[in-house]
Amino acid sequence: MSTKVRLYFSEKIQSDLISHLTEHQSHYVKDVMRLKVGDGFSIFNEQGEWNAVIENYKKGNTNIKILEKVRNKKNEKNIWLAFSLIKKNPLDMMIQKATELGIQKFIPILSERSIVRDMNTKRIEKIIVESSEQSNRISIPKILKPESLNIFLQNFPKEGKIIFCDINSNNSELKNFVSKQNKKNPVCILIGPEGDFSEKERQSIIDIDQCFSLSIASNILRAETAAIAAISVVNFYLDS
Repeated sequence: MSTKVRLYFSEKIQSDLISHLTEHQSHYVKDVMRLKVGDGFSIFNEQGEWNAVIENYKKGNTNIKILEKVRNKKNEKNIWLAFSLIKKNPLDMMIQKATELGIQKFIPILSERSIVRDMNTKRIEKIIVESSEQSNRISIPKILKPESLNIFLQNFPKEGKIIFCDINSNNSELKNFVSKQNKKNPVCILIGPEGDFSEKERQSIIDIDQCFSLSIASNILRAETAAIAAISVVNFYLDS
């Protein structure tokens, strides 16, 4: 496993540019990773990935020099995750692992049986960036504001597909449904709350033409477990 430092850089990147890190990034490279002046690391954003070096340290600031571009952004699978809000610790773990597995967009859902009805968006964004840095991906997933299930279903793009993780489903074969999907169009995994969707909500989901109801396992899975399992299955079939 590579231990090279990778940092997300929100500003425009170009070779031979002299720039600086944020205060948080400066603390990380200097005090946590203990990089010295002249040491190399990587920076990345939607433009791609570049090598960079530490130019100097100043109080609360780190100046860097950007060197050559080493990687372009790849065409990635457009997988989304729509999920009913859950408690902090399992939510953080789900966001971290889903980012590592390539999710492009997170859509928090408020349903009739949602117990948690708010989240700390800034904390989630920080988890997403750190997970992207550590997992060697270039793109940074988006996190939307929580919205009702009805709004989500109404606004979901017609060219996309929804994979509804439903313990009541008899379907377990996903290959044909996913294989027909254009990789540019979204495949959205939908996970219910701890008490599952109400029967009315379930019916409104499966009534949508682009929805596929899928049973992930015979056992009852926690929301974060169901999300990770479903993402892995979808990735497998999209790569097939």
